[in-house]
Order: sequence, then C-alpha cells, then structure tokens
Amino acid sequence: MTIERREPANTADERTMLEGWLDYHRETLAWKCEGLTDAQLRSTSVEPSTLSLMGLVRHMAEVERGWFRKVLMDEDAGPIYYSDEDPDGDFHVNEEDSWEEAHATWRAEIDIARRNAAGFDLDDLSKGRSRRSGEQFNLRWLYTHMIEEYARHNGHADLIRERIDGGTGD
Repeated sequence: MTIERREPANTADERTMLEGWLDYHRETLAWKCEGLTDAQLRSTSVEPSTLSLMGLVRHMAEVERGWFRKVLMDEDAGPIYYSDEDPDGDFHVNEEDSWEEAHATWRAEIDIARRNAAGFDLDDLSKGRSRRSGEQFNLRWLYTHMIEEYARHNGHADLIRERIDGGTGD
C-alpha cells in the first residue's frame, strides 16, 4: 500500500484547509509506518522511552476518540488501550499487539471523527466539555489542536523511523 499525502490548495476556504491539513498529517503518520514489520513498529525509540510507531498510532486513535467522540459529541466512549491502572497503555505495546489491529482501530476512529465533525460548523461548540477545565470548544479549535497534535507526534515518528531503517522525509 502506498500512502498518498496531499497538501490542501493554497486558496482553499478555511474549513477545507483545516480538514486538508489534518488529513495530511494523518497520512504522514501512516507513511512513517509504511512497509515495516510488527516487530519494527513495536520497537522503541531510545531508553528509557517506551515510544514506538505502533504506540503513536494507538495514541492517536485515543486522541481522535477523545476529541471527536467524547468532547465534540459528548459520547460515553471508554478508552481503547489505556486504563486507570495504566494511563499510558496506548504507548505500552507488547508482542501480542499487531499493526493490523492498531491501524484498523485508528482508521475507524478517524472515520467516526470525520462523520461527527461533518455535523458541525467551525464556530459550533462541542456538546461535551474538557475533562480538565470543563470548557467547551468550537470545531475550529479542535481541528487546529489535532493538526498540532499530529505534527508534534509526526516529528517523533520521523526520528523513530530513521532509527529503525534510516528512512527520513518531511
């Protein structure tokens, strides 16, 4: 499978631009994982970190779920990989964890995020609230935050990928 990333048109309207950059960064993470074995995807960056490409994908599944289901829609969507006992469980991968499962779960959460966001205008406030501050967010803020979240983690992914096989790129 070849990952295709497209930057949004430089004259796009605001929503198209935000959705375009978010999709670009989603596909960048997929690209960083492309062509690797499960063992490579589970390999960690550098001790003592447990950060791996598979862990990043699992984390982003949780992030998509948190913002677009729990906050935007006020759904009671429980965690996928983490728990009270292991709050960083999304990053803690083991031999039983597979790329097939992590990738499918992440893509499913992206599909749900797109469907949920389609029902909101950029200025519409979320139905749910932040678990930390109790605040609501408009869709514009959510998109901007998600772009930032992916961009930051894609930098991590780039370094991990380079360590695994020397692969680099933007």
